[in-house]
Amino acid sequence: MTPSPNVSSQKAPLRTRVEEYFRGLQERICSQLEVVDGKAAFKADEWAHATGGGGLTRVLEKGGIFEKAGVNYSSTTSQLTKKLAAKLNLTPQKVHATGVSLVLHPQSPMIPTVHMNVRYLEPESGETWFGGGMDLTPYYLFDDDARHFHKTLKGACDKHDKNFYPRFKFLCDGYFFIRHRNESRGIGGIFFDYLKGDLEKTFAFVKDAGNCFLDAYLPLVDRRKKEPWGKAEKEWQLIRRGRYAEFNLVYDRGTIFGLETEGRAESILMSLPPEVQWRYNLTPKPNSREAALLTILTHPKDWI
Repeated sequence: MTPSPNVSSQKAPLRTRVEEYFRGLQERICSQLEVVDGKAAFKADEWAHATGGGGLTRVLEKGGIFEKAGVNYSSTTSQLTKKLAAKLNLTPQKVHATGVSLVLHPQSPMIPTVHMNVRYLEPESGETWFGGGMDLTPYYLFDDDARHFHKTLKGACDKHDKNFYPRFKFLCDGYFFIRHRNESRGIGGIFFDYLKGDLEKTFAFVKDAGNCFLDAYLPLVDRRKKEPWGKAEKEWQLIRRGRYAEFNLVYDRGTIFGLETEGRAESILMSLPPEVQWRYNLTPKPNSREAALLTILTHPKDWI
């Protein structure tokens, strides 16, 4: 008797099941985002890595909601340089890495930018682990939105371990910090890395984390898509996007890993916003909404 697809899938190697889940996650997210955007469609760009594997990059531009949305799936095998191996606490060796990474940059400054990443790394040495997370970068702060985002992530974490959310929120606040600006990139979320141990249980958590993304973010889009804004608000958004670009180019581990393992630059840098501004020594007016955002970015808050 031929086994059912579910039974067959469960018997497949972990890497195979992880890749299958990541490909499906990319497809589900892109399909839903096209519905929400209502104007533009994702362009699919398949690519191959020079030393093995490749990926599928999907980018939507100049949409009704999203100015630029990138959702990348990759599965590559590459040789770690001595420098990068040291950062990963490994000896130089080949490593297989697969994951989904996305960044959504909305047209409206009232809708926050969002990032999500889930990944699986399998070095030759066998020290396999999962990593990932998601964080929210608003330009104008709405407390209800922040609470919804964090509560949704907490719900996904609590299904597996009540300590996950406070632990991963703390790590997120520390990771998405722009040290040369002494401020956070946004209002955080969750961040986790080097999750080893029982890989099947960890994979179950990673799936719930990835699956909660749309529930965490799309209600915020629906709430804010008709919020009024003008030239001043757009300029503030472009200035804050500059901070986003600074973090990604200077600190982001995914960007550094991709470039140092000779990944595809267009796919790695899809996270960068389409337009930014850098204004010299800009200081928002006291008691303004812009100043209120900066207060939060320099003093991380417990949104739960």
